[in-house]
Amino acid sequence: MLNVKWRPIAIIAALLVLGHFLLLSPYLDSRRLSADPSADDPLNHGSPVNDPLIDIKHPPPVTVTVTRGEAAAYTETQVVKETVVIHEDLSEPQEKTSAAFVILTRNKDLKDLRETLIQLEDRFNRRYHYPYVFLNNEPFSDEFKAKISNIVSGECEFGLIPTEHWSYPDYINQTRAAEARKDMADRKIIYGGNESYRHMCRYESGFFFRHPLMDKYKWYWRVEPGVKFACDIDYDPFLFMEKNDKKYGFTISIKEVVETIPTLWNTTLSYMKENEAKIPKNNLMQFVADKDGGYNLCHFWSNFEIGSLDFLRSDQYVSYFEYLDRAGGFFYERWGDAPVHSLGVAMFLNKNEVHWFEDIGYYHGPLWN
Repeated sequence: MLNVKWRPIAIIAALLVLGHFLLLSPYLDSRRLSADPSADDPLNHGSPVNDPLIDIKHPPPVTVTVTRGEAAAYTETQVVKETVVIHEDLSEPQEKTSAAFVILTRNKDLKDLRETLIQLEDRFNRRYHYPYVFLNNEPFSDEFKAKISNIVSGECEFGLIPTEHWSYPDYINQTRAAEARKDMADRKIIYGGNESYRHMCRYESGFFFRHPLMDKYKWYWRVEPGVKFACDIDYDPFLFMEKNDKKYGFTISIKEVVETIPTLWNTTLSYMKENEAKIPKNNLMQFVADKDGGYNLCHFWSNFEIGSLDFLRSDQYVSYFEYLDRAGGFFYERWGDAPVHSLGVAMFLNKNEVHWFEDIGYYHGPLWN
């Protein structure tokens, strides 16, 4: 029992609490009535709302449920539902150019590619609606086409790579090529034993821009599954390239693994000697040459490129690629498309025609721009 002398104090405290609740009750009810009706929806938990205390005004969110994987015993493959906030479409820009995103991918890349495209749309393309061209050496599944088309604002086209662009040309000795792969695998050179990777590098070096789906475009933006775009891109990079007479744009420049390209530099020098008339005097060869006249291994990381298709289709670049292809280094070594593109750019373009997109927040593991 409560001590008699404390009983009046307890009664007063109880009355104060009751009065406080009665006074606040109308205010709480009004807050409930004015609250967003989707607040109780678990899929909208944590979604941004318009906040008068900050400058950014978020539009009303549209919730899309994305299923990652199938339920299984492992944590990383359990069904996970995430909320994707799709911003309101803005009006069509008054000025655009003839351009498309080009993506070499496979059906198995669907999950990673969807995450990349959701970011790319949110950061840039929801305002511009540029089209997408997806290329594969195998037919795309109906599921892939549907789940990709549903998350992008631009037109989607899905192309099959011609067999002759993803196979061995008749001048390649396949026995020698297999021996080279085994040797590089034994030496633990990255992708050294990977046959498909070689076909990919050859295709990206000399064929993607010749696919019929690319014929109607002047500019391309290469995108790969799993890359990330960290910041809003508040201008049109395609138009920037066009209006400023640029031919090639990049975000990250690194050095190549020397064991993958032992003869690429000398093959390039041989091409230059045999085709002097095609090589402009004012070019970027100093960017890739060391003080002794060798290759310094610098190259533009080609998983991100914004470039001129007219440049890649030019007699200069195509003749360089075909010279390299005949030399066999895509299969007898492991020539990558990044150094091939970079040497072509350095040979045929000047520094004013190449642009570093330092303002585009971009990630391809393990590097950020």
